[in-house]
Amino acid sequence: MTIPKEIDTPEIMIDRDVLQRNIDRMATAVRTKGLHLRPHVKTHKVPEIAEMQLAAGAAGLTVATLGEAEVFAEHGAKDIFIAYPLCVGPRQAERLQRLAARARIAVGLDSREAAETMAAALGDAVGEIEILLEIDSGHHRSGITPDAAVEVAQAAARAGLRVTGVFTFPGHSYAPGMPLKAAEEERLALGKAAERLTAAAFHITHRSGGSTPTATLTGSSGATEVRPGVYVFGDAQQLELERCAAEDIALTIAATVVSRHEGTAAIPRRVILDSGSKILGGDRPGWTTGFGRLLDHPEARITALSEHHATVVWPAGATLPALGDRLRVVPNHVCVAMNLVDEVTVISGGEIVGRWRVAARGRNK
Repeated sequence: MTIPKEIDTPEIMIDRDVLQRNIDRMATAVRTKGLHLRPHVKTHKVPEIAEMQLAAGAAGLTVATLGEAEVFAEHGAKDIFIAYPLCVGPRQAERLQRLAARARIAVGLDSREAAETMAAALGDAVGEIEILLEIDSGHHRSGITPDAAVEVAQAAARAGLRVTGVFTFPGHSYAPGMPLKAAEEERLALGKAAERLTAAAFHITHRSGGSTPTATLTGSSGATEVRPGVYVFGDAQQLELERCAAEDIALTIAATVVSRHEGTAAIPRRVILDSGSKILGGDRPGWTTGFGRLLDHPEARITALSEHHATVVWPAGATLPALGDRLRVVPNHVCVAMNLVDEVTVISGGEIVGRWRVAARGRNK
């Protein structure tokens, strides 16, 4: 795709046709497995994209924060899961009650103390919010072991909360060779926790799992729904994990070559782009080969980022881009990039067809 001449760089571009294809493909793959799709909208933070996902059959939305939930509820979402172990005080309780008046709201927790604090803050509204217990399936961030689920659920129930499910985030799938292992560990952890809770007389209706690397690997024997987010756009991490192909990349950053150097025996050939960390984000897991990828030049590597500079080492034998050339950059972590801009440019058939506001940008609390 040629970068439209109307675009000033650096700027995030979304190919609407690829986006729609990604949304439809995931919806079909999940439905075929007998699962529900509850996409994580923290990836894009854009109500128009959420509408596309719901129109394709998503059962509801996943968010990370109360602020994100408020944005999407204001735009008509009726079923929202805040997939985060909230610590709820009086102000958060008031916001949850307002949300519950507009949509079905479920939240995560992973401790007896959090359950008791949440219930006390909600007061008479304690029964309006559904609770999913977060289970650690191997990522070892937040979450409890499956064996601890009954104790926490019983504490929540004594406090008046409604425990209706379990969820996990197989975040350790974001590494080479790990998606299959993480999907199996997710299945075992969700299944074990749900069995324990069912035996303890809890009515478990939601077993929620699935990241973008594992969503198409998740089976109904462990989960009832999956919550991928990055799949709508793809990013450089997914490319390197081979969980998407170059033609699946729907989001790129238009960048301009502002400096070029043929290099010497001691200094590599390189170009400098005007897309630094303030639009690409600074994420670089240790296993990645750079700070992003150039979609049309897969052998080039972004070796360094400053706030407004990206240093791109160019392969030997390939023609070095000219000063002023415009290139498409794929960020390593697309969720971070979307949170850095107020709006994005939407393209279809190589032409600009609109601009979308990143409505949930910065809604981090």
